Amino acid sequence: MTDELRPPFPPFTRETAVEKVRLAEDGWNSRDPEKVSLAYTPDSHWRNRAEFSEGRDEIVALLTRKWKRELEYRLIKELWAFDGNRIAVRFAYEWHDDSGNWFRSYGNENWEFDDNGLMHHRYACINDLPIQESERKYHWPLGRRPDDHPGLSDLGL
Repeated sequence: MTDELRPPFPPFTRETAVEKVRLAEDGWNSRDPEKVSLAYTPDSHWRNRAEFSEGRDEIVALLTRKWKRELEYRLIKELWAFDGNRIAVRFAYEWHDDSGNWFRSYGNENWEFDDNGLMHHRYACINDLPIQESERKYHWPLGRRPDDHPGLSDLGL
């Protein structure tokens, strides 16, 4: 067990689950692999697409590769369901590759947390949809999504 604390803590209520999802979104929108890794247990288990990672070092390596490839990454997460120490989310993010091809990536994640609020299991399924730059829906400056920006459901995603 770790001495690190990452509120809110399970068991989650609707309010704390929504808060946890937004905190995760904010972290990922920082595009800082080291910072993001601190939300996970030191021995966290991940499945991200077809890649499996264990522990923070592998998470940092995966995220570093990801954000070198997925440029101008902007993400929105939305709570799907929660129970006890588990949260399910759906998400969509927009990005472009180094050739200027734009994509919207859609997916679902299942999360499981320890008592300290750190995620110890994360399972992500993700599909990429090529889009035209004119089809983009996320135009905020890189970083945290503004509070007044529409969420997934508001955008029809």
